[in-house]
Amino acid sequence: MWNKGQIAEHKDTAQKLDRIMRQTFKHISLSKNISEYEVSQFILRKFKENNLKSDRDPPIVAFGKNTAYVHYFPAKKSSTLKNNSLILIDIWGRRVGSLPGVPFADITWMGAKGKPVSEAIKIFNIVLKARDSCIRYIKNQLKKRIIPTGAKIDRVACKVIIDGGYGANIKHSTGHCIGFTSPHGIYGRIKHSNNKRLHINLGYTIEPGIYLKNRFGARSEIDFYITQNWKLIITTPIQKKIIEI
Repeated sequence: MWNKGQIAEHKDTAQKLDRIMRQTFKHISLSKNISEYEVSQFILRKFKENNLKSDRDPPIVAFGKNTAYVHYFPAKKSSTLKNNSLILIDIWGRRVGSLPGVPFADITWMGAKGKPVSEAIKIFNIVLKARDSCIRYIKNQLKKRIIPTGAKIDRVACKVIIDGGYGANIKHSTGHCIGFTSPHGIYGRIKHSNNKRLHINLGYTIEPGIYLKNRFGARSEIDFYITQNWKLIITTPIQKKIIEI
């Protein structure tokens, strides 16, 4: 799986993505009538400044109702940010000019202009609970010297969302392995049909989401890997609440 150099590359990229994410929310907070497309272009400029590149797709930047789409890529004529609207930003990248075999990092954060509606806060908190339950589950399994399967981790996240009353609003798997030519690697997803155990020293995401059609959606995404010493290493910051701007 990943060697020490690849892990170091991934961690460095993860730090850069986090910095770009925070700069992006700051940029949004200082702008008037900003559109989704304008935010995506800001992110791509920051990628260039940080010697990063994405894959064939641009960043996901969604406001308001568009957060209900799992993979939303804004066109030039896109929505502008309104008061009390949610913001979903999903960015991924790796170092420009890197040799084959240098991995991506991949993160998603949520914000809002003003105070989001109470149900939006509710579903985001359920998403965070699902994410954190997966982290606890993996750690507990590793204490027993067990590498969990993608299916069992997915089951943990889905149970939290189903118990919260939003089982019908799960639109994608709980996570995926991280690749070299795109954020999605070839070694499987964290989903109900993957009964294979996760690999040691290979990056994965945890990114549960809830999506209410024509209303709004919520997702939180972190990256992690498991060491040979049975430790879970989270390589990206963990969002605790919606960023209000």
